[in-house]
Amino acid sequence: MPRSKKGKRGVSSKGRNGVKGEAGGSDDDLASDVLSHYSSASESASVIEEGTGGGDVVDEQTAQEETEDKLKQCIDNVMDKSAKVRVSALESLRQAFSSRLLLDFLLERRLTLSDCLERCLRKGGGEEQAAAALVCSLLCVQLGGGPEGEEGFKVLRPILSTILIDDFASLSARQSCARALGMCCYVSAAEDAEDLLKSLGHLESVFSSVYPRAEGVMPAVKAGTAPLHTAALQAWALLITLCPASHLNTLINHHLPRLQVCLDSADVNFRIAVGETIALLYELGRDIDRDFEYEDSDCLCDALKSLATDGNKHRAKNDRRKQRSIFREVLQYIETEDFSEEKIRFGVEALYIDCWVRRRIYDAIKEVLESGVRHHLQWNPLLRDIFGLGAPLILDASSVKASKISRTERHLFNSAAFKARTKLRNKVRDKRADVM
Repeated sequence: MPRSKKGKRGVSSKGRNGVKGEAGGSDDDLASDVLSHYSSASESASVIEEGTGGGDVVDEQTAQEETEDKLKQCIDNVMDKSAKVRVSALESLRQAFSSRLLLDFLLERRLTLSDCLERCLRKGGGEEQAAAALVCSLLCVQLGGGPEGEEGFKVLRPILSTILIDDFASLSARQSCARALGMCCYVSAAEDAEDLLKSLGHLESVFSSVYPRAEGVMPAVKAGTAPLHTAALQAWALLITLCPASHLNTLINHHLPRLQVCLDSADVNFRIAVGETIALLYELGRDIDRDFEYEDSDCLCDALKSLATDGNKHRAKNDRRKQRSIFREVLQYIETEDFSEEKIRFGVEALYIDCWVRRRIYDAIKEVLESGVRHHLQWNPLLRDIFGLGAPLILDASSVKASKISRTERHLFNSAAFKARTKLRNKVRDKRADVM
């Protein structure tokens, strides 16, 4: 399956913002007010109602101005002397950035906000660093892959990497920095080989610490580090989807046998991340060479079958159920190349997750945006470009009503679309095999 490519958006920079909001009210109240404005507006954003009067437009503009004033206050509070105020302000920004597209607002304040985030990462405690790293991810998703996003990543990448590889830093901060480094690099440095390789190296240095040593001896893993290793591995897996075929061959040959050993990890989430990464490496290998085969595939499939049917009572019931479901899919893909397609509905549109590459990209974005992912799929040009959704749809009420079809018609359409995509994927693979 071809990997998704991102285009550059030529948005213009409007410089640094020097306006400061007036202090007043607690940060919890501020966050609540910001979210109330956005939640009330987001429900009607995708459909233009008929009969909208001029007064409604004025009210919407007033609400927008009030919300922006509150966001300005949050940005100011990120520079407050109190650590508690700074953390609360970062949480408010996280909620606002994930729930609504704020490109124009952020373009005017990106330099100020980048400076604030860099300061929080350098001087803050573990909780503050973790919150700041998450806002870094959201800022990159908001700004997209244009020059503004690249400029911000150039500033933030060194400090994110420093915290990630610091064994004495907070585990929650390192985990958040791993995800932020992966997402920011994917969005803002997709065409910068130097930044990409540096980020891959830092992430690899974290999760490869659990790899077996040269003598086959497994290293001692510190308690509580499994979530960090999981985050680093998932971020690394996201970035390898950007690598050229020549570099992918090296990565596959080096990591696949070592990841196979990690399937015995005691942590269920890390085991699942390892399984999904193995499937992703298989898919990328088959993209390069249709006849790709792993030399120890029999042992790998045996290990996957064991995890797909795991009934060990010492593991939690929910963990066993989740593990069995994921590893059945991984095993099915490795043995037959079949992928369980997933359909994500948002508004009147739908996104099809039909390969492991797209699943890794979508899961990474969803982890950052959380419940706001569907709103961003509708309106964020970056996400629509990554998933090939085209320009955002602007529909009136009559168009929305006319777009609704019966369940039978929808089933027939989906079946035809699935067959068409399958044929297209087979043709692409045939062409690649001819080229190789």
